[in-house]
Amino acid sequence: MSAIEEMLVRDKERMKEVKSILVSQPEPSEPNSPYHKLAEKYHLKIDFRKFIEIDPLSVQEFRKQKVNVLDHTAVIFTSRNAIDHFFRLAQESKMEIPSNMKYFCISETTANYLQKYIVMRKRRIFIGERTAGDLLKIIKKHKNEKFIFPCSNIRTDDIPNFLNQNKYNWSEATIYRTVPSDLSDLDKVTYDIIAFFSPSGIESLIQNFPEFRQNNTRIAAFGPTTSKAVKDAGLVLDIQAPLPNAPSMTGALEVYVKEANKL
Repeated sequence: MSAIEEMLVRDKERMKEVKSILVSQPEPSEPNSPYHKLAEKYHLKIDFRKFIEIDPLSVQEFRKQKVNVLDHTAVIFTSRNAIDHFFRLAQESKMEIPSNMKYFCISETTANYLQKYIVMRKRRIFIGERTAGDLLKIIKKHKNEKFIFPCSNIRTDDIPNFLNQNKYNWSEATIYRTVPSDLSDLDKVTYDIIAFFSPSGIESLIQNFPEFRQNNTRIAAFGPTTSKAVKDAGLVLDIQAPLPNAPSMTGALEVYVKEANKL
């Protein structure tokens, strides 16, 4: 049985018609985003709401960690937030990142975002396919580098554990905090599906609504760590992304909606 088939038969009783979806991210700026196309195609109400806020560390707070960026030869980036705040701190502290710095990015999307700060063709950039595991396969080939891993106060353990277990020369640098958004205005609002993209989103849901009851709300999660966070919170995971033939959240949602709305 394929992953898509498993998702669709996981719990037939919970598969009810979908009319509304809450996406726990900011609304895409482009008018032809996949979410807008999905809403139009299936006549759905899709709302967007950030479940987490980014609280940047000041230069003074960063310096207390006693991590000297210029002592390192390579940077590991797993998100666009990490890129933004790494270069923000560099600018605010009047630090010039050397041209021979190497960049290891978790995905092509993350690597492309680097163009906001550096000239890509002049830098050495190494790109994973999508997951931390993909990126670690590349890092294995560069054991002589001294890595810096800029991240949030909340992050997964995959990369740090790998670097420690294999005795890499590396430093962790917390450069921003991830904090729950205030969602109190959603207290009386219900959606057929809520889509999550990080464990922090699940934490925000539980912190905002300690008495949350899932009932008929279907939960979609992107990535294995988010899926695990859903289950650890005692919630039912109805839609897991990515799928083999649906590599995006919108793709996995469409597979589910197409099946649910024909019932």
